Amino acid sequence: MRVAFVGKGGSGKTTLSALFARHLARSGAPVLAIDGDINQHLAEALSPGTEPVTAPPLAARLTELKNFLRGTNPRIASPEAMIKTTPPGRGSRLLRLLGDDEVHARHVVRAGDVPLMATGEFEESDLGVACYHSKLGAVELYLNHLLDGPGEYVVVDMTAGADAFASGLFTRFDLTFLVAEPTRKGVSVYRQYRDHAREFGIRLAVIGNKITGEDDLLFLKEEVGDDLLTHLVHSPWVRAAEQGRAQGELEQHNRHALTVLREAVDARPRDWPTLHRHAVEFHLRNARAWADRATGLDLAAQVDPEYVPGPTPQP
Repeated sequence: MRVAFVGKGGSGKTTLSALFARHLARSGAPVLAIDGDINQHLAEALSPGTEPVTAPPLAARLTELKNFLRGTNPRIASPEAMIKTTPPGRGSRLLRLLGDDEVHARHVVRAGDVPLMATGEFEESDLGVACYHSKLGAVELYLNHLLDGPGEYVVVDMTAGADAFASGLFTRFDLTFLVAEPTRKGVSVYRQYRDHAREFGIRLAVIGNKITGEDDLLFLKEEVGDDLLTHLVHSPWVRAAEQGRAQGELEQHNRHALTVLREAVDARPRDWPTLHRHAVEFHLRNARAWADRATGLDLAAQVDPEYVPGPTPQP
C-alpha cells in the first residue's frame, strides 16, 4: 500500500512520515520510506540523535533506472525514449517491494529501523536550469513499476504545498495524508489539495498536528469537516528528538493516532485499474504537452492496451 504525506511547509509532514514509517517497521511490516521532498530531511527524522545516512539518489542514475525498468518491452526503444510517466507494459521489468534486484540493491539504505530511498537534492548543475519535478520523475517511474501488495507499505514524504500537483506523482498512492496545523495557513493548503484531489478521485485524509487544546481541535473540525481522520497533540518527545536528546517513547495519544493511520490505510484496498488509468492519462498529457516534441516520437504508442495491471502474470 502506498501512502503520501503532504501539507504546508513546516506543518510536520516529514516528522509524521518518519513516525508512521517507524511505527510500521516496528510492527514487523515490510516498509520502504521515500524522501520525495526538495528539502531532504527524512533520513534525519527516521533516526533522530544519530548521524543521518545518505541514500544514493534515484534521480542521479535515471538512465540506468529506465534501462532496467523497460526490460524487453518492445514499445520502448531506448531509455532516452522513456519519460517519467511511461507506464509499464508487457515485457517491462516489475519490482517487488525491497526485492532482490539492482534498483533496491543500489538505492536503499537503512535509516534506523526503516529502509530508505531518496529522490536526491538539487546539484549545482541544476540551479537555474532544472525544476525539482525532473528529479521526482524517478520516484514516479519506480512506483509505476512496483507490485506492492496488502501488508506492504511505501511511505513517501512529498514536496510542500500544492506544488505536489505539478507532476502526476500525486495519483500514485492508495491514500494521501494531508498534515494540517490548526491555523488559517495550515488549512489553506488543504483546500487547494482537496479541490485537485476530487477532480481525480484521490483519497485524502487530514491529520491535525501540533494540537494544544480543544480550541485547536474545534477549529480544524470546522474547517476540514469529515476529512479530519485523527490528530496528534503537541509532542515534547518530538521536540526532544529534533534536538537529538529523545528518550523513552512517543506520547500515548500520538502512538494511538499512528495506529488510526494504519487502520485507515489497511481499509483502502488497492484499485489497480484506476491506478493504471491515471498512469496512462498523465502519460498522454505529458506526451502531448512536451514529450512528443522533445523526443521526436509518438509516445502514445508506449501505452500497451493489452497490459493487465497488478500482480497478475503477463503473457
